[in-house]
Amino acid sequence: MNRRSIMRLALGAATLPLAAPALRAQTFDHPIRFIIPNAPGGTSDILARLMGPELTRTLGQNVVIENRTGAGGNIGADFVAKSPPDGHTILLMDVTTLATNPALFPRLSFKPADLAPVSMVIYAPYILGVANALPVQDAAGLVAHAKAHPNTLNVANSGTGTSSHLTAVMLEDAWGTPMTHVPYRGGAPALLAVTTGEASMTMAGATQSLPFAVNNQMRAVAVTGPTRFAALPQVPTFRELGWPGVDAGTWQGALVAAGTPPVLINRLHAAMRDALAQPQLAARLVDLGATQRTDGPETFGNWLAEQTEAYTQLIRSHNILTE
Repeated sequence: MNRRSIMRLALGAATLPLAAPALRAQTFDHPIRFIIPNAPGGTSDILARLMGPELTRTLGQNVVIENRTGAGGNIGADFVAKSPPDGHTILLMDVTTLATNPALFPRLSFKPADLAPVSMVIYAPYILGVANALPVQDAAGLVAHAKAHPNTLNVANSGTGTSSHLTAVMLEDAWGTPMTHVPYRGGAPALLAVTTGEASMTMAGATQSLPFAVNNQMRAVAVTGPTRFAALPQVPTFRELGWPGVDAGTWQGALVAAGTPPVLINRLHAAMRDALAQPQLAARLVDLGATQRTDGPETFGNWLAEQTEAYTQLIRSHNILTE
């Protein structure tokens, strides 16, 4: 072997210790965690459990689901923002929350820029559901009752400043009558409060609230979104009723810590898109009233910036703060 060949081999051997960490940084080599910043049983939790097996199949790693609740989703978001930027820790949540929290929490423990968008996942309309004990049969009756009994409607929401809460604030403005907003630790407890009669009404994502409406555990009187909800064709939209909030609803998206290599972000996005396209999962989402929205990192990031600006104006105009 000549001197030049020996030198090439020596150089290659010397670079192996440097190349190995770089290679590992662009692969999934241990379990992936979905961090859900809401209580079990909510839309994000349902989605994570539906997508988990498909992501395990595609990425070759087990998917673990952790619910880290509190502070309007900020505890879970902070945890992901400060996690290693290797794509193994994924925040899955109603990303409208990320658009509202900078205005709601002046002393956030992390910056929105600490999170990198991966993929939008689904959109599901909100169902405006009322307790069966409330003496109203439809949207017109609900508005009439609210006007005749100001401040007596207890509106359950999934937390102060959440989209569920802010959409109800928009309704309050549209109706011109005050209501009492009652925060719960997530959408599931808020729904339970309505079905038991503890609360008068709630705005809840169709993904988790549809079964309660179909099984007559609460009365659906309106839905958000541009068209009527196929599962509840008799229920009018906000637009038909002349109410705001047409674009409100559950926008579920996935993010990772900023600094995660783009190749991993793109692989996660592709894996999620593939999971949602699987016939069984796609059919399940339809049953839950969800529409697939697999927008990639750039489109998702632009949407988040636009929503942050719009919700900041709404929050400031109503002086809504959580701390």
